[in-house]
Amino acid sequence: MTALEKSKYTLEEYFELIKKGEGRLEYWDGEVFDMSGASKEHYAIEGNLFLMLGLQLRARGCQAFSPTTPVKVPAYPPYRYPDLSALCGKAVFEKIGGIDALTNPSVIIEILSPSTEAFDRGDKFSYYQSIPSFREYVLIAQHRPHVALLLKQDDGSWRYNEYNDLADEVRLSSIDCRVRLVEIYEGVNFEQAPKEEPFQPRSFGN
Repeated sequence: MTALEKSKYTLEEYFELIKKGEGRLEYWDGEVFDMSGASKEHYAIEGNLFLMLGLQLRARGCQAFSPTTPVKVPAYPPYRYPDLSALCGKAVFEKIGGIDALTNPSVIIEILSPSTEAFDRGDKFSYYQSIPSFREYVLIAQHRPHVALLLKQDDGSWRYNEYNDLADEVRLSSIDCRVRLVEIYEGVNFEQAPKEEPFQPRSFGN
């Protein structure tokens, strides 16, 4: 994630950049950040997941959405570009600045990088919670087999689980999908992957 060179942008200027297809650009408080740059390990994980989820969901009227699909985040407007998102049922879009943004994902997946890990685990997760349909948050490391899954409970709290073995299977209950870590990390060279900062688990809740 890198900020564009211009110091400040208006929201209208940002929308024009998006319409011109300048990339996965996110706007916040006058700054525009380019979310497009990533490692080959990131691309491999992203592609593996999109294929696996798509194959499982297609037959059940559910959908997986690619990183180019913006998601409306009420607490972090106008919209964000998660690495992947998914839902079962009808996808609902809202036109924001001339762009169709998804409003009702149940699952959001982020592939961690050194520049975004702390934000993805902290503030961004808090912002995503303003999406009424949001039920599961998946955080995937690049440098080792590690998947963190946060699942919203009936009382509004979030249950945290970790998966660290390539033989482990992650169940995404809100879309009734199962993915194994060995499939998520197919083609990934852990020795060459960018390293994330150490993370101390904590309790998540409203």
